[in-house]
Amino acid sequence: MGAVSRAGAAAYGLAAAVIAIDQAVKYWVLYVFDLPARLSVPVGGPLSLTMVMNKGVSFGLMRADQDLTRWALVVFSLVVAGALVWWARRADRRLLATALGLIIGGAIGNAVDRARFGAVVDFIDVSALHFPWVFNVADSAITIGVILLLVDSLLSERTAAR
Repeated sequence: MGAVSRAGAAAYGLAAAVIAIDQAVKYWVLYVFDLPARLSVPVGGPLSLTMVMNKGVSFGLMRADQDLTRWALVVFSLVVAGALVWWARRADRRLLATALGLIIGGAIGNAVDRARFGAVVDFIDVSALHFPWVFNVADSAITIGVILLLVDSLLSERTAAR
C-alpha cells in the first residue's frame, strides 16, 4: 500500500474528528436533549432543531424504505469513503487533504446512522432562510468538503497551467 503522506495522515485525523463530533452531537440530540419527544425547538434567528429521521440519500431525496436499500446505501457510503481513504493516503496538498477528510468523516458518520437506525439523524433546520432541508454535522462536512475539493481542483489546474 505504501506510506501515507503527511497530508494524508491529517485527512485521516480530520475524518476521525468529524465522525466523533457528528456522533457525539447526534447522541446529545437524541438522548440528552431528547429532540424526538420535542420534535422542533426554535434556537434563535433562523435556526431551529427539528427531528427528522432521513431515509433518503441526500437531503431526503430518493427515500430508501426497504431494508435492502438501507444496507446498499451503507455499503455504498463505506465504499466511497474507502476510495477516498485510498486517495487521501497520497494527498500532497493541505486543501485536498482537508476536503477528503471532511467527506470521509461525513460519509462514515451518516453510514453509522443508517446502520444503527435505518435512517440518518437530521436536526439542523434553517428553513426560515428558505433552505427546505434539515441536515446534520456529517452533511455539513460533506458539503464543505465537496466545495473545497472543487476549489482545490481549480487551484491545481491554474498552477499546472503556469
